[in-house]
Amino acid sequence: MTRTGLAAQYEQTIRTYFDGCNEADVPKMKSCFTDDAVHYFPPSMYGGAWRTADLIARRWADFVATKGSAWTIDRLVVEPESHQAVIEWTHYKTAENTILRGDEWYLFDEPTGLIREIRAYYAAPQPQGSALTELQDFDYKGRGYHHTSPVPRPHPSQK
Repeated sequence: MTRTGLAAQYEQTIRTYFDGCNEADVPKMKSCFTDDAVHYFPPSMYGGAWRTADLIARRWADFVATKGSAWTIDRLVVEPESHQAVIEWTHYKTAENTILRGDEWYLFDEPTGLIREIRAYYAAPQPQGSALTELQDFDYKGRGYHHTSPVPRPHPSQK
């Protein structure tokens, strides 16, 4: 596959994964991962690494149901030669009225083009009593970052 074709494939896989997250569609999310994929998080977040495509997908679907989670991809860069990509994202926890921002580093399985690893880096720990977690003094609005949830909430899975 050409460099351009591989970059487009990796980008589409990430976008499909985020669509699946926003739709709470477990099979759609799982289709983006190798079976043994791992999603890493900072210390003390979400109980540590989530291992397997099934667990990753089920946990995000649970976040939609319990926290009203919704996500946007704000920036995306793909390096097809090394089978990697990085994104900046925004995570809306609408049931908690909070917004988190961060980056994720993606590693792809070369033979299948599926995600085999995600390393999540949050902009900052979520401060107690704060509804917004962002880098201090960074002009999110001026640079065109989203400030409202991209999909209506509550999701039908929320009780």
